[in-house]
Amino acid sequence: MNGKIDVRDLLAAKGRRRWLQIHVDTAAEAAAALEAGIFVLSCEPDHHLEGIRRAAPTAFISAGMPHGAVASPEEAVRYGFATLRRGADAIYCSQSPRLIEAMAREGIPVTGHVGLVPNLAAWTGLRAVGRSPEEALSVLRKVKDIESAGAACVEVEVVPVELAEHITRSTAMVTMGMGCGTACDTQYLFSCDVLGTNTGRYPRHSKRYADLAALEAGLQQKRVEAFKAFAADVAAGTYPETRHEVRMDAASYERFLVLAQKI
Repeated sequence: MNGKIDVRDLLAAKGRRRWLQIHVDTAAEAAAALEAGIFVLSCEPDHHLEGIRRAAPTAFISAGMPHGAVASPEEAVRYGFATLRRGADAIYCSQSPRLIEAMAREGIPVTGHVGLVPNLAAWTGLRAVGRSPEEALSVLRKVKDIESAGAACVEVEVVPVELAEHITRSTAMVTMGMGCGTACDTQYLFSCDVLGTNTGRYPRHSKRYADLAALEAGLQQKRVEAFKAFAADVAAGTYPETRHEVRMDAASYERFLVLAQKI
């Protein structure tokens, strides 16, 4: 795809295109995603953000606001602008609509979150959300609150397909779907699940396409073996060899000794 993807491109394509979306952890993952034709990314706002931006200069990047990082609308606005300056295109916010509204009023694109929100799992548990009519209605109300606050996008995580379809039809926001079938405007997964770097539990909605954890374990073993071999060579006196050393010729060394006596 030619040119930089921004929020207006996502909004203009709503209902006409389903985007692929990956949450990436490193610049290498971002570059790989872009090369694979994945133009919508999310990431944490940690020290990797600038590198991810450089690695994927044309991608749309939604960078997370750590839950609880701000406690007022003013702090949210400052945080939002600072994160945009670092390379983000939108700010993911799982906190209240009042913080979303504060950022949106200043023209900061915001991504909200409904359904299974891990930061709010104390209230729901780590489970599908919205299976009952009452709970589905509660999710829809939250979508409307987020939309009214001015968010451009909303992550819809692990809700029934029927609810995700209804949300996507009834909101102008871009719906970023994880565990929602094919109902949303993006098809969203985490790189750790796709690449097999997740060493914990894999969510039901995830699919592993590689086993980089096994490759990394093999690399780690190679590192250990190489360090042990180095240590053994030093202990045995077989490293360093003459070819690893730099020496002075005899005349230069004698001259050095004479000069050294003056110090």
